[in-house]
Amino acid sequence: MPRCPFLYAVSAQLSYSSAMNNEHVQTTHISKYQAALTLVETVQKHYSRHVVSTRRHGEQGLAIQPHAQAIEAIIDTAFWTSLRREEGLSPKISIAFLPPEQSGQPLLFGQRLMLTTDTLTKLAPGVERTGIYLGVWYEKDELYVWGTTRQLPNFCFVVDVTDPGLLVVKHRRTGGLLHFKNMAVLTGELVKVIDEGRAHLPECPTLLTSLLGLGSSSDWNDSINPLVHLALSMRAHRHGGALLIVPAHSDTWRDSIVHPIMHLIEPPFYGLSELMKQDKKERGNSKWQLALNDAIDSIACFTAVDGATIISDEFELIAFGAKIKRTVRGNPVEKMLVTEPVLGSEGKLVHPASNGGTRHLSAAQFVFDQKDTIALVASQDGRFTAFAWSPCEGMVHAHQIDTLLL
Repeated sequence: MPRCPFLYAVSAQLSYSSAMNNEHVQTTHISKYQAALTLVETVQKHYSRHVVSTRRHGEQGLAIQPHAQAIEAIIDTAFWTSLRREEGLSPKISIAFLPPEQSGQPLLFGQRLMLTTDTLTKLAPGVERTGIYLGVWYEKDELYVWGTTRQLPNFCFVVDVTDPGLLVVKHRRTGGLLHFKNMAVLTGELVKVIDEGRAHLPECPTLLTSLLGLGSSSDWNDSINPLVHLALSMRAHRHGGALLIVPAHSDTWRDSIVHPIMHLIEPPFYGLSELMKQDKKERGNSKWQLALNDAIDSIACFTAVDGATIISDEFELIAFGAKIKRTVRGNPVEKMLVTEPVLGSEGKLVHPASNGGTRHLSAAQFVFDQKDTIALVASQDGRFTAFAWSPCEGMVHAHQIDTLLL
């Protein structure tokens, strides 16, 4: 397995207080993972846009902005670590760039550990649980691992090792239930940078933007959006699944479902619907948030069952395990537009059958026949697609959003 030497040199010793003043560390890092180099400028520009703006609005307690050498070294080390194995298992770790002083109640190692693939591989079994972060900071001429934490300041730079060769570069976000905002996803040498400016596409259906919160780059992260949380929960169970969102006050969607519906919920489950109707002031307390998570998971778990789960656009659970069919007088869907919120990607016209398996084809046909609906489809391999009818394009629009859900 390739090993990466890490050599650092500094022109002067820097203290924690000088780092708070955003002074730059002059280091030299020898990187073998070229994708790490390509992301340095992207990450720094991201922080320049968001952190500077947030500070101007008076936000306090923000994380220290990572310098270029730290960005490169952490991504490089994380990638090569992802290809290692410890006791036959691939490492799954989260690395956060911050000093212990910004981590609330840190768990401090008695001895600092060098940031190397060996160090991260050995530590991985003890820190693979969700919500545990390996803290990385620097002093004098080296980056080091100082311990673990469960608390991160807003805008803290984080790199997740998700699978072999798969990294997610993100930052801790301010407020809301979604704790992180993805900046980029790396799969081997393939780098997908989230295009914040293309979240709202000219051809993107209004129905899709409003319900999924794609109207602006902030909507996805800042609003309490049940469909976003349902998508995350669907993807987490790793069985794949389909979720159909239908109008609450119309039954025309039933023409596209095989009858009798095997698993009809009578009466519909109103748990999530009732929570979303509560006053916004109630949504900030932990009791409401826990109830929301339970209601989300209660619905999402049914998407693992063969067939489609159906909810209304008021978030009432109607059925699960439903079979989709083409309407009696309907035509088969022949083409659809596929987009992804990634820099450099272009919309593609494809036949639905070429974009996935049976679930994808069925979802595209359902939306084609029932144009006031949305279909969310999770694949077992982690891909996630939102389907909706685009009136301006006159066809089904499939928006691939898995880069936002990792």
